[in-house]
Amino acid sequence: MRKFDILFELAASRKGGADALEQLLIQPETPAALRKIPNDRWLSEMTKSVFQAGFVWRIVENKWADFERVFNRFDVHSVAYLSDEEIAHLLQDSSIIRHHTKLRATRDNATFLLEIIDEFGSVAKYFADYPANKYVDLLIELKQRASRMGGRSAQYFLRRMGKDSFLLTRDVVRALVREKIVTQNVTSKRDLQAAQSAFNTWGEQGNRSLTEVSLILAMGIES
Repeated sequence: MRKFDILFELAASRKGGADALEQLLIQPETPAALRKIPNDRWLSEMTKSVFQAGFVWRIVENKWADFERVFNRFDVHSVAYLSDEEIAHLLQDSSIIRHHTKLRATRDNATFLLEIIDEFGSVAKYFADYPANKYVDLLIELKQRASRMGGRSAQYFLRRMGKDSFLLTRDVVRALVREKIVTQNVTSKRDLQAAQSAFNTWGEQGNRSLTEVSLILAMGIES
């Protein structure tokens, strides 16, 4: 496992220099900013990540205004208490994507977020206060407690919300394999913890967020 400075130089050499690389990096939101995000926006983005999994993202985006409409702008209480009959009615609405399992997952995830609100006071507080150096524990918790939040769905959801995070994309995994952190695709809890440890070390070495380290690793891979 090489030090962060070497990984940064590798990415910079492929992106036109250090200044050019810096322009490509994004910053996560601060915990204070995350705490201001309303509960409904968390459910909305969670649902979008579920529907985009294995589907054409552009189609989901094009229909999203209708998703917001039929789900009452993703009011958590409203969605959590949808009846089976109301879910069945949504299956007849051609303005949205009529996927029964994912529609039910939307209700299940609203129920999960209600539990979070009961435990922490708000969805935002739960996500904002989760330590970045234990990010994979959050991924594991989402996979276990939420619906259809395994794989990369939870990762994309958290990144879009601005949570400090790393994405285990093909290029990031290739970089982890190259640095001998893992030997193959990161799926087991052991591999996730190994990835977390490496990201924590690189973040400390470079005074960088998980988000930045993730991007730097990906941009250091030849396309």
